[in-house]
This record gives sequence, C-alpha cells and structure tokens, in this order.
Amino acid sequence: MPTIVHEFDWPDRVVVGTIGPPGSRSFYLQVRSGSRIVSIALEKEQSALLAENIDEILDQLITLEGNPFSIPTTTPIEIVDNDPLEQPVAAEFRTGSMSLGWDPTTVQFVIEAYPVDEDDDVRDPAEKSEMLLVRISVGTARAFAKRTREIVGAGRPMCPLCGYPVDADGHTCTLPDV
Repeated sequence: MPTIVHEFDWPDRVVVGTIGPPGSRSFYLQVRSGSRIVSIALEKEQSALLAENIDEILDQLITLEGNPFSIPTTTPIEIVDNDPLEQPVAAEFRTGSMSLGWDPTTVQFVIEAYPVDEDDDVRDPAEKSEMLLVRISVGTARAFAKRTREIVGAGRPMCPLCGYPVDADGHTCTLPDV
C-alpha cells in the first residue's frame, strides 16, 4: 500500500494548538497552505520536545563558525501567530514517531510525523501508510517553537507543595514518603 504523504513546503501556517480546558486538552499540529489544512493529534510531551529541539538547533546554528545562514535569535514580530486552531479540527492521525531535520540546501527545518500503528507502534517509518512532511524557514521555526512553548506552558498550575498539577475542581497533595 503506498504511503499517503501530506506534504507542505513553505506553508502559510504551521502551529501547535489545543482544544479543551487545561487538564483535558488535546494537542494538535496544524499546517495550512492556501485552503488546504491538515491537522494531526500529538501528545503534550511531543509538542514540548519538538519546540525544544528546534530552538536547540537554531541556537547551535547561530554559534556555528562561518555560518552562512541568517538565524533569528528571537521570534520575528511580523510572524508571531497567536490565533486559535482553524476549525473544524479533524485529525488525519494520532502521531507516534516524529523526526526533525535541517536542510542546509534550502535553509529549512524538515518535520516528519508518522501515525501510531495500533498493531505495532515501533514499525519502521518506511512501512507507515501515512505521514506528514513539513518544510519551514528558520524564522517560522523560531515562531513555531515560541508559540508551542507558550501553549504547553498554559496548562494547569503546579502545586507549590507537591509539584503535581492543580485541577480546577480541587487538589489533594501527594507528598513523597520521607
């Protein structure tokens, strides 16, 4: 069966967003080019790790001796995107494995996401039936990472005593045994 590839090269928009209240939010990576929109479901931790890795690579590129690339140190204000996800959100798949790469020939980040396979979630990505492939510029990558960190951090507040999340309907501390 051929792999369905949802491919975006220089998309108009690429964001992580959520649906639902803190404590029961669902995370989505949404990409738009023109009127074509693809959303995939992913875990909060996957979102956080993707943003962290993008920032880490950007920061490494800045310090690279003889760096021929113009890498922004902060998010360019003209590409900040704080808008909600475009509705309706219909996930093409739930993300299992992801990869992040750097293409110096086009000066783009390459994000690949593969679905969780219900039978075998460790299957070789080459055998997956579907994937998302997104190529974004360094400025877009910096803006994407900033927004994603803000979205991840906008969850439930942490209890100062036990460090666990505080739910809107109350909280009972679970202190570690001493």
